[in-house]
Amino acid sequence: MKTFFPVLLSFLLFQSLSSQTKLEQDRQAIKAMCGCYEVRFNFSETFQHTKDSTYKPSPDKITGGLEWVQLVEDNPEKIVMQHLLIVGPKDQQQIVKHWRQDWLYQNQDLYVYDGDKQWKYKELPYDEVIGQWTQKVYQVDDSPRYEGSASWVHVDGKHYWEDTTPAPLPRREFSIRDDYNITLRTNRQELTDFGWVHDQDNKKILKTETGKEVVLAEEKGYNTYTKVEDSRCKTAQNWWAKHNDYWADVRAEWQTIFENKQDISMLKSIDDKPLFMHMFELQDQDFTDKKIKKQIKAFIK
Repeated sequence: MKTFFPVLLSFLLFQSLSSQTKLEQDRQAIKAMCGCYEVRFNFSETFQHTKDSTYKPSPDKITGGLEWVQLVEDNPEKIVMQHLLIVGPKDQQQIVKHWRQDWLYQNQDLYVYDGDKQWKYKELPYDEVIGQWTQKVYQVDDSPRYEGSASWVHVDGKHYWEDTTPAPLPRREFSIRDDYNITLRTNRQELTDFGWVHDQDNKKILKTETGKEVVLAEEKGYNTYTKVEDSRCKTAQNWWAKHNDYWADVRAEWQTIFENKQDISMLKSIDDKPLFMHMFELQDQDFTDKKIKKQIKAFIK
């Protein structure tokens, strides 16, 4: 029954997708990523381009766990989903607020990562985004991470979205190295018969002060999301119900910043703590909109 459940779910999903308009197909495919999943994260460095004999490849990174993907907002041209990672033994589960992905239809406003905690605002021409969806990915504290625009593809029974865009270093990397400052990510999100896959081909780039970009190495990422019963993610659902109001206020504050349509430059830390540590501490206190605004503003240069 464990194997049959995701296969049946995928069959019904694909049958539904085949009878819808393109926009409806896109929305259905995006929302199909919601739910409870057994996740496996796999990363391995593949090609080394640098001639530096002292360069050491990053070790393979293979981890996993349960992840709940919460549907936060569902509008005709905007879909918001929050990932919540469940860690620890069954009787002592803890929740890690993970990444967030927003999907915007025919969006023209993009924040492009430029290295060293800086994002450049870019307005996309309307004729270039017709029929496309922008995926906006945010850090665990809801600050910007990376964004890209592309079309969902529905052909030969396959349903996927793919884009290449610069991004900050992931935590598995910035915690162990500082010899590069940009990850050029090719992200492919594809529905499968068991759930969905986040397939990545990444380049590790050192961008110098003069703007020169040097590719040090490449990396393969292959993260699988295998659908399981939603009841297995009950702890995450309860956590979100308790903390939803706080993070809604955090998203609202960031949205006011994004609507300025200006470049964003952020501090790495205050009092030796990055923004996410400050925000996680605040969520368990008597927070107010003013406290949230003050904390976020303190990190913006």
